[in-house]
Amino acid sequence: MTTTTIADSQRKAPRQRIAEASPRFIARMAAVFSLLTILTGVFAQGFISDRLVVSGDAAATATNILTHRGLFQLSFAVFLIEMACNITMTVLFYDLLKPVSKSLSLLAATLGLTGCIIKTISRLFYIAPLLVLGGAQYLSVFNVEQREALALLLLKVNNQGAGIALVFFGFYAILAGYLIVRSTFLPRILGVLSILGGLGWLSYLYPPLTYGRFLYIVGLALVGAFAQIIWLLVKGVDEQRWREQAGVASAST
Repeated sequence: MTTTTIADSQRKAPRQRIAEASPRFIARMAAVFSLLTILTGVFAQGFISDRLVVSGDAAATATNILTHRGLFQLSFAVFLIEMACNITMTVLFYDLLKPVSKSLSLLAATLGLTGCIIKTISRLFYIAPLLVLGGAQYLSVFNVEQREALALLLLKVNNQGAGIALVFFGFYAILAGYLIVRSTFLPRILGVLSILGGLGWLSYLYPPLTYGRFLYIVGLALVGAFAQIIWLLVKGVDEQRWREQAGVASAST
């Protein structure tokens, strides 16, 4: 065996090991980014935004934003990190569930990424109040009360955009859950929980349905998400069955 051949075989060996471990690796990375998506979203929304934005009180909201300008900007940055993690998670789950049905997995990923795009764009309305309240000369045509009202309006548009995104995340969760139920390498209960969580997000198709039920909707979605995260981190996937299903899918195309 020549030196070149030996070198080539040494380079191929790690690649082969990575290929063999890839389904479990993909599953665990998907779980990590899913967890990061939840944690960053909860931090930015629950610990910063909800404490600064006072519903129905434009003056108090403007005062909070200007007093804690750095904190408000931090929440915007964390929201963007949340979306980056969400996009990565969606792509990883597409790869993981592709052996079940490539077309349905692609459709689910497309819906999930559409939700990410909508939510990311809505965050421009979240940061816009800093510009409105910043006191630029060209804004002098508006009085203080008008600028404060406009800032609160922009924040409400952000919330509406996030609600629209949740509808797409709901369709994504339902399709992903269906694929998990049909898979042979993940427990069906994870798919059922994903479907139930997705149905909860679909209530945003008619927002009045969410009034007084938001905590229940979020709680149901989080139960399914954390069950999935824990399973994927601890157990991963049944690699043999994943490869068998991937082989069947390849043979049928």
